[in-house]
Amino acid sequence: MKLIITIALLLAAISLLSVRVILKKNGRFSSQHISQSKIMRERGIHCAVSQDREAKKQGEQKMDVKEL
Repeated sequence: MKLIITIALLLAAISLLSVRVILKKNGRFSSQHISQSKIMRERGIHCAVSQDREAKKQGEQKMDVKEL
């Protein structure tokens, strides 16, 4: 009985999460990646990997070996 209830709850959850995808023509889940979010891009926030890469490039440009 517990197995049947668990399966029913899982099916209900999956169907409720995918209502928009199923009912909309060519529907798909929106991307959850930070760099693809319009609001995050407007605020200048990128993914951690991209921000780390940019910070490393800026650090390399500012460092002068002669000053060491």
